[in-house]
Amino acid sequence: MIIAIDGPAGTGKSTIASILAEKLKITFLNSGGFYRSFTIALLDAGIDYSDEAKVVDFCRQQKLEYTKDSHFILNGSDITQHLHDDRVAKNVAQVSAVIPLRHYVNELMREITKSLSIVCEGRDMTTVVFPNAEYKVYLDASAEVRAKRRFDQGVSNMTLEEIKRSIEERDEIDKNKKEGALKIAPDALYIDTSNLTIDNVCEIILKQIS
Repeated sequence: MIIAIDGPAGTGKSTIASILAEKLKITFLNSGGFYRSFTIALLDAGIDYSDEAKVVDFCRQQKLEYTKDSHFILNGSDITQHLHDDRVAKNVAQVSAVIPLRHYVNELMREITKSLSIVCEGRDMTTVVFPNAEYKVYLDASAEVRAKRRFDQGVSNMTLEEIKRSIEERDEIDKNKKEGALKIAPDALYIDTSNLTIDNVCEIILKQIS
């Protein structure tokens, strides 16, 4: 079984997908973590991500493992706690816009689903990566609400206004990608999470599944 969840940054996708996976006793697949992991590798190596051929060749040489408890191991080091560092947040959209890299990451994720039932989240899970998923969900929220959520997490050194501007810039990049653009699948369950709690959203999705 595949439950695919899409939506812009800050709508609670990762948290909700993780909770659903736990309740349903299936694997949570964090698609954005793959791009964030490769972004860390590229930044550490000082590689210009505008050189697409070099980016893909470099990423294919990295050993990236995804554990059952949703941790990312890059070349033997657990980098999970650094996936949302400011430097990653500022560069991941550009890295994930590299089309050949998206193809490679999609390959990695599809391989995982050959033997596991999963809940996955991202920007194009319902439209590109898993268009035939049994269940599709699109989570949304206003930019103001999403910025406040990220600010309250205390993981960023940016001001609330800077976070909001960063989110809006990320939205524009995601919506205008040549491939894998953020959009709502016609058969997806649309949920505006602006005024909902995590539990509210999970309950809505679980009712859809049962």
